[in-house]
Amino acid sequence: MLLLDKPSGITSNTALMRVKRIFRAAKAGHTGTLDPLASGLLPVCFGEATKFTRFLLEAAKRYRASVRFGITTTTLDAEGEVVETHDVTIDRAQVEAVLPRFIGRIRQVPPAFSALKHQGRSHYEYARAGIDVPRPSRDVDIESLTLLDWSRPYASLDIVCSKGTYVRTLAADLGEALGCGAHLAALRRLAAGGFDIADAVTFERLDALGSDDALDALLLPVDTLVGSLPRIVVDDAGAAWLRHGRALPGRDADLEGLARVYDGSGRLLGVVRGESRTLMPVRMSATTEPG
Repeated sequence: MLLLDKPSGITSNTALMRVKRIFRAAKAGHTGTLDPLASGLLPVCFGEATKFTRFLLEAAKRYRASVRFGITTTTLDAEGEVVETHDVTIDRAQVEAVLPRFIGRIRQVPPAFSALKHQGRSHYEYARAGIDVPRPSRDVDIESLTLLDWSRPYASLDIVCSKGTYVRTLAADLGEALGCGAHLAALRRLAAGGFDIADAVTFERLDALGSDDALDALLLPVDTLVGSLPRIVVDDAGAAWLRHGRALPGRDADLEGLARVYDGSGRLLGVVRGESRTLMPVRMSATTEPG
């Protein structure tokens, strides 16, 4: 796995294709789309690691957001067309006062311009065609929401939130709550699933490296994707059993929930779920990787 610092101005898929070319990888995938406007942490997985991206997709994310009050847009961010403009007379205290309303479990309506599907087509396809489709609200969790800086009409926010949270929607909802409208002016992902932007590499650094060995030295082992899960080890017979997708009984009475499992040589077999003294395969690797 590679921790990439995606620049703004390109899609996550474009960034992924560029990384694939640099590493000459046959198979790769990213763990959580960043909009073209957004920059920051984009973990890219290669080969067997792509099987375990779901465990990072489900992790909480941390963002630095710039919200521009007084202007609403069609896309809820700076890339959209202006819908309305309002005078911004609010102050820092008013912004701080409204933030607690959006901390905890809240309901969000996904943006019209999003990759969510309706009858097999993305919402943004309908939006571009001027067609309204149902966008049911859904629960998301905002763990923390902190005002870092206020320079009217811009607010800089630190946000820790669950998967599925649309920061664009949060920006627009803040503007509505304060009565002047708002949109997301800039966004940077700082952390996800225990990984931090400080450890990510830019395309400039990747392009400057002159050898395959130097590039490979940047890669993290597969099991870093599941490093937050409990670690268990099985013997050779148990490893063979799990590799064939079979439940392994008589194990770890105290284990309930997900765990990463290794063979006796310390190689990652995959992820299992403990249920009633039985290890149930959840996602197994076709090849074992050093742990």
